[in-house]
Amino acid sequence: MVEPGRPGTTTAPRIRADVARRVAGSAAAGCAVAGAAAVTVAVVAGPGPGFTGYVSEAGIAGSAHALTYRIGILALAAALLLIGAALPPGVWAAPALLATGAVSTAVSGAVTCSAGCPLPPFERATVADLVHGGASIAATAAVVFAMVALAVSGPAGPAVRRLAGPAAALALPLCAAVGLAMLVLGRGTFVGVLERLILALAVLWGLATATALALAESSTAVRSLTPTAPSDKRKSA
Repeated sequence: MVEPGRPGTTTAPRIRADVARRVAGSAAAGCAVAGAAAVTVAVVAGPGPGFTGYVSEAGIAGSAHALTYRIGILALAAALLLIGAALPPGVWAAPALLATGAVSTAVSGAVTCSAGCPLPPFERATVADLVHGGASIAATAAVVFAMVALAVSGPAGPAVRRLAGPAAALALPLCAAVGLAMLVLGRGTFVGVLERLILALAVLWGLATATALALAESSTAVRSLTPTAPSDKRKSA
């Protein structure tokens, strides 16, 4: 029988919490795969301008694949929220950043941009364009900052840190490059390719992190239910 408070044992509430986090990690991985697949189908199959346009153009109202795109975006938002829920206790900043990223991602999917997704300073944008673009930028920034926070978070665990560090190191210069390119060059192939690289990196990081969290501490329940041998002192008593 497990003795609460005894070293090497795990209480029932901790077992349930560990299981809940692993379930959240598994669900996050599933949402990431489903969301990425739906968005990819909408972008590739849609009549968009290819690499010269933004990914968001697949969700423009009236597009044949707009619903698929929005479902995919909402699934990715759910993946971010579930990754935050799957993180172990003691991790600070990252859960809040991932929740912010999830909300911003959902807003970017709910508020569609107009044709071409115009953004200043080179194009005239509507209010919906600005809301959509701002939400998309906020979502990306929140996810990248969450990577940075996890890369230096001890409680996150070595597997999560090893995934977050290289991802943040790649994402930060890519984000800086696309931001500068949007201000200097505007819409074009260079920005379109950079945007897709950042999104692909974020999805791959999310999927890998969710998988790592789903597999973490998988033997906790087994350890807690395995009878421990009495100590020599208790034997002699």
